[in-house]
Amino acid sequence: MQKRRILIIDNNDDLRVILERALGGLGHEAVVTGDRDEALNRDDLDQFDLIISDLTEEGETNPAPNGKPIGEMHRRHLLTPIVVNSGEPVIVKAFKMVAANYLRLPYNRDELREIVKQTLSYKLRYVDDPSVLSHTHEKIEFELPSDLTLMNDVLQYLLERVAKLGLIAPERSNLFIALDEAFVNAVKHGNKNDPAKLIRVGAELSPKEACFTVEDEGEGFDVETIPDPRDPANLFKSSGRGVLLMYNIMDEVEYNAQGNRVKMVKRPEPAVENQLVEPGTPNDKHAGS
Repeated sequence: MQKRRILIIDNNDDLRVILERALGGLGHEAVVTGDRDEALNRDDLDQFDLIISDLTEEGETNPAPNGKPIGEMHRRHLLTPIVVNSGEPVIVKAFKMVAANYLRLPYNRDELREIVKQTLSYKLRYVDDPSVLSHTHEKIEFELPSDLTLMNDVLQYLLERVAKLGLIAPERSNLFIALDEAFVNAVKHGNKNDPAKLIRVGAELSPKEACFTVEDEGEGFDVETIPDPRDPANLFKSSGRGVLLMYNIMDEVEYNAQGNRVKMVKRPEPAVENQLVEPGTPNDKHAGS
């Protein structure tokens, strides 16, 4: 196993200690800091195989601590852009995992999956303050090699976050199916299962909606050319069924012009009490005439 260099930036003291110990126990070098200024002043980001960060960027013009504009590498590897359009108090959380330099050494699927799995497991335990969950706006970003074993752990993490925030009940929304289809399409059809190509997964969770993006480095496709699986002529064709499921499950599905990036939005279902019809209204079949 190759020894990997991992940079961890997190303001939770307990989580930093645990991740340093856990990833170090796997034989890797974990460099940890909870200081934003120290992280933004580093000039060795390209020497890390994996970067895990909770730093946010609110606006494009924020300078680095040294007064200079934030460099593109720092912005892409460390900072998560956050835009909150709300008059209510909001607690902003960010989580970013970037493995852009991981493939400079031979790719080891099991090695990276264990790193991702342990990191996400511990992150779930320390990410929340129960008293502010209803006011939390959370942005999550992953940039990982095209490997479905990694995507399984990412998918489970996203479902846990959605459920924890009380936004959507994943088991009732078929959210798992829609996200899984998007991941499979990106890895298998977009990047052709090539781990040298990256998958970029984003999630933005708020009390109003869950927004997901999945982007691959493939050539893309025209969604309009996918055969309609509901057409009897396409009954025995497998293509198109996954995309149809995504459209049926999510409230919004939108592809970019190239067809290598999909945005999906899921909103909470109306509360049961809001679905009840007042007696005597035209929609009440049992109302007296």
